[in-house]
Amino acid sequence: MKAVVYRGPRSVAVEEVPDPRVQAPTDAVVRITTTNICGSDLHMYEGRTNVEEGKVLGHENTGIVEEVGPGVDRIRVGDRVSVPFNIACGTCRNCQTGWTSFCLRANPTEGMDGAAYGYANMGPYDGGQAEYLRVPWADVNLLRLPEGTEHENDFTMLSDVFPTGWHGVELSGFQVGDRVAVFGGGPVGLMAAHSALIRGASQVFLVDKEPDRLRLAESIGATAVDFSAADPVQQLLDATGGRGVDRGVEAVGYQAHDPSGEEHPELVLDNLVQAVRATGGIGVVGVYNPSDPGASTDLAKEGRIPFHYGQFFTKGQSMGTGQAPVKRYNRQLRDLIVAGKARPSFIVSHELPLDQAPEGYARFDAREDGWTKVLLHPAA
Repeated sequence: MKAVVYRGPRSVAVEEVPDPRVQAPTDAVVRITTTNICGSDLHMYEGRTNVEEGKVLGHENTGIVEEVGPGVDRIRVGDRVSVPFNIACGTCRNCQTGWTSFCLRANPTEGMDGAAYGYANMGPYDGGQAEYLRVPWADVNLLRLPEGTEHENDFTMLSDVFPTGWHGVELSGFQVGDRVAVFGGGPVGLMAAHSALIRGASQVFLVDKEPDRLRLAESIGATAVDFSAADPVQQLLDATGGRGVDRGVEAVGYQAHDPSGEEHPELVLDNLVQAVRATGGIGVVGVYNPSDPGASTDLAKEGRIPFHYGQFFTKGQSMGTGQAPVKRYNRQLRDLIVAGKARPSFIVSHELPLDQAPEGYARFDAREDGWTKVLLHPAA
């Protein structure tokens, strides 16, 4: 089959690789109809992880079940499915308490709880930027979708970015009527803004500097904050009468940078501590790695990110972190899409055949205007 393969920093190629097959009784093979390029894929693309050369990438996958193992009894061949980026066994302590993003069995990598498709340190699993994908523990990990092709571009957001944005709002301790500031206007940040509005936020601010992202935020009723125009903290304080927002979502991660492009991994955390009111909450879904050899400071290279912890403590704020347990949210979010209450496809800018994945990666990584979310269709 054809698949997108990592070949080194800023180099991916579409190559022929072996077809996936059922390896265990609980496996399924899914024919991919839509697979997305994620902002976190760019960490690998830019050479900022230890992903191995030859890895098949892609953890945002939607498709049709082509084959199931003899131990699969809920999922059927022909089912249209969303594939959560988390790979979960369904029976370990973390899975049974709803934390499928921290499965204790799926990832043999020492010191890492939680597994995913086609990602550095997240286990030996190939990704789905390909024609087919092997899904372990299929009964646990696949979400059935309505038959047909309706809502394809909405449903493809269920594998990661929509649940992750929702999770960022949840981690912040959100309550109906809260004012929310989302830092980062990439796909996850835009999904966090969309989620907060759906959940009843009185006002949502989205902080970024890219005009296309700020326009998308305004299109769904959020207030755009351009951090290249003025200090974003002061803009948020001015907009809230000096009180600050009730909740903040960090959707940027360890490659946070100032308007000039210089990296400051603590920048967004510091801004949120200052912009969120006393006793407010912060949800962090931007990626931070245990180590980052390419970081701008010696501490950050060791995964140590100093931020205004003293102010955070003094203000009595709370903070939740970590990758989203997609299964906790994806059924409800699917149903919001079907009911017309959610439309996560508003972020989609480009749909490409798999052969054009290298161009999609390059232009998305360059933050070219208008390249906000790239979908790949292997059958195109």
